[in-house]
Amino acid sequence: MTERNRAARTRAPRRPHTLLLALLILVCAGAATACAHRDDRPRVVVTTNILGDITRQVVGREAEVTVLMKPNADPHSFGLSAVQAAELERADLVVFNGLGLEENVLRHVDAARALGVATFEVGRAVHPLTFRAHDGGGREEEAGQPDPHFWTDPDRVREAVGLIADQVAENVDGVDGGTIHDNAARYRKQLAGLTTWMEKSFDGIPRQRRALVTNHHVFGYLADRFGFRVIGAVIPSGTTLASPSSSDLRSLTRAMREAGVHTVFADSSQPKRLAEVLRTELGGQVRVIELYSESLTEKGKGADTYLRMMRANTTAMTDGLTGD
Repeated sequence: MTERNRAARTRAPRRPHTLLLALLILVCAGAATACAHRDDRPRVVVTTNILGDITRQVVGREAEVTVLMKPNADPHSFGLSAVQAAELERADLVVFNGLGLEENVLRHVDAARALGVATFEVGRAVHPLTFRAHDGGGREEEAGQPDPHFWTDPDRVREAVGLIADQVAENVDGVDGGTIHDNAARYRKQLAGLTTWMEKSFDGIPRQRRALVTNHHVFGYLADRFGFRVIGAVIPSGTTLASPSSSDLRSLTRAMREAGVHTVFADSSQPKRLAEVLRTELGGQVRVIELYSESLTEKGKGADTYLRMMRANTTAMTDGLTGD
């Protein structure tokens, strides 16, 4: 073998390595460009998944929307990882429910605000109701406090949609304000249709049967909007972190007997043990029906959007209060 041939054979294996290196450079450059593009997108961070779905309807593709609360979680008790807390601080806008709902998250929202991040407390902006004491529950010290569960009234959600659109257009650079408001207008029409459908559904419930007992006080806005009476709650509080006393349960069972109520609505993401206690107290004459009251589900599980959640709840409440 000549020296020339030997040199050619020695150099030949290097060619694939050169091509591979070039390929790797291209891939890495592409990945870096993609990451840079993603990092440059405007960011809206939302605390609860119900508000997250509503906000996504408004924002569309104009910005990246990150939702901190997982499906089927409890807004009163869920917490944040260090990564999620950092997401809040890097946001262009933080949308949160407020009024004390996200009890373990609000300090992180405050920290982001202190760093100059724009924040929007939706619950306080939609004319919140106050908790009211009821014969069957409702602690006196809680009566008069603002109720954070505004989303059970679709008309207040419709108002919230317009306010969120204004906040996004004003505080998030790089979005098209016209597109944001067009998205909001389209979604508000859907919400108006939801209200009409709920009214027609609830018309099938006799007035004397429009009485609610829930696992905790969560449907005050729905009751106010659609003409229901709130008899009481198994947990006589606006938060699932409270616990009922034996006297609370006695008061509630007495109120249920007096009102002729035999149905308790329990959140699907919460254990039904406390509602089952009432079944025992009332001699097994109580039905426990699940509702999606404070969290959306995973995709395809019955309540993965706000609209589906409200329709599912309306159907369950109508069936539960009209059945024998």
